[in-house]
Amino acid sequence: MAKQRLEDIYAIVVHCSATKEGQWVDAHDIDTWHKARGWSGIGYHRVIRLDGTVEQGRAFTTRGAHVAGSNQDTIGICLIGGLDSNGKPKNTFSEAQFDSLRKEILNIKMFCSIKTIKGHRDYSPDLNGDGIIQRNEWIKDCPCFDVAEKLKEWHM
Repeated sequence: MAKQRLEDIYAIVVHCSATKEGQWVDAHDIDTWHKARGWSGIGYHRVIRLDGTVEQGRAFTTRGAHVAGSNQDTIGICLIGGLDSNGKPKNTFSEAQFDSLRKEILNIKMFCSIKTIKGHRDYSPDLNGDGIIQRNEWIKDCPCFDVAEKLKEWHM
């Protein structure tokens, strides 16, 4: 696995596991799924379970495998959930998960030069070239909430 230096990490990418509301999943499950895809292991650096527990994925010094074309010098954080009971995208995340996400972002910002925090969907191509990734341009809904709005709510 490729290495990255902490001082070179500039972005956090927020993801969801795309699992149904209330479905218990942890970092071990995601590691198993990613290995089944032929990856060396879990692609995220952190996983936040339904109860807000933060689990280690890859080390921050190991390049992630979480957003095609933008894994170098980024940290991937995955929140468990993101789908309703019918498998449709939905913000299913608990306050405990959001609290842990906020704390994890603050922690990472203490030792990395974070300039950007976005959702996975915000890395979709800008098809009309207007500089804004709009809903109709998203490759996927992940993480199923607007990261920029959440950061504003947190005054970050």
